[in-house]
Amino acid sequence: MPIQTFPLIEVSGSSYEMGYQHGSQAAYLIQRYLLLIEQLTDKSRDVLCRNAMTFLPAIQRLSPAYEQEIRGLADGAGISFEEAVLCQARAEAGRVPDGGCTAFVITGEATANGQPLAGQNQDLEPEYADVAVLLRVKPNDGRPRALIFTFAGQLGYAGMNQHGVAHFANALYDFPWQPGLPHYPLKRVLLEQPNVAACLDVLARHRTCSAANVVLCDAAGGMASVEVRPEGIAPFRDDHPDWLVHANHYLTGDFARHETNSLADSCPRLDRMRILMRERWGSITVDGMKEILADHQGHPAAICRHGAVGMHSISGYIAEPKAGVLHVRRGHGCLGSWTAYEI
Repeated sequence: MPIQTFPLIEVSGSSYEMGYQHGSQAAYLIQRYLLLIEQLTDKSRDVLCRNAMTFLPAIQRLSPAYEQEIRGLADGAGISFEEAVLCQARAEAGRVPDGGCTAFVITGEATANGQPLAGQNQDLEPEYADVAVLLRVKPNDGRPRALIFTFAGQLGYAGMNQHGVAHFANALYDFPWQPGLPHYPLKRVLLEQPNVAACLDVLARHRTCSAANVVLCDAAGGMASVEVRPEGIAPFRDDHPDWLVHANHYLTGDFARHETNSLADSCPRLDRMRILMRERWGSITVDGMKEILADHQGHPAAICRHGAVGMHSISGYIAEPKAGVLHVRRGHGCLGSWTAYEI
């Protein structure tokens, strides 16, 4: 029988203690993750670690606590500090884009109960599913607890915190790699904020080394979709205030000139998501979004992705910020199993 859930890693205490607990509980998976990074980037561990260490100053400026958590991770997993830093800058060290994905946030008139929902399908090479974990963090320094879907040894990715702040993302292509902040630590710091407004302030203050789109919501109904590039940020505004849908191409007027259609299926996926959500407008529920995330029009490059450009929908997420529940799916939208987690 296939495994239906991702391993749950629960950590608490100081930054170093949380890192150590993460490393010791997931040591085997962290070793597998490091091997996978080498295989998928076709670069040696030494080269990848050297590249990753160039991003350490930016991580230190973002949060000194993260350096301590990374040091604890290295000690707990029995790996070098440089390898632990590599786990926080995989895409940047390998100079590779981070997957596909179709993401959304809806609220108000769009949903059956008027409450916000946000989430996405996570489209990556299928091997990533074997090193993915759910990381539950409970810091003892006043930062909020959070549940994060990530990869073993990596501090930040998608998830939701106790304030209902949820974060999801889309890769954007054709960007110039530059010195700057890696996206994974930035994703973690977004999950330490009290609301969407604070997240927007973080994005405005920090310059990333590459491009992505960030989808955010909170328990009070705040929501945003923000295209992020090394030169700045550009919020996307949809045609109705109660929804935001984004895939893997630029939608803002500020950055549309950068689009070269590198992932040709991005526009059809976005259009299909919008059609399906319009059909259910005013009655969209968690179960309805699960059905939409399982849609196969355009197979194998559908919303539920089955191998187009080497990527599959390895997981999916739907956040209910008001209820404090994060639904996580392991596997394709059509076949995978959903589990609800209270934050």
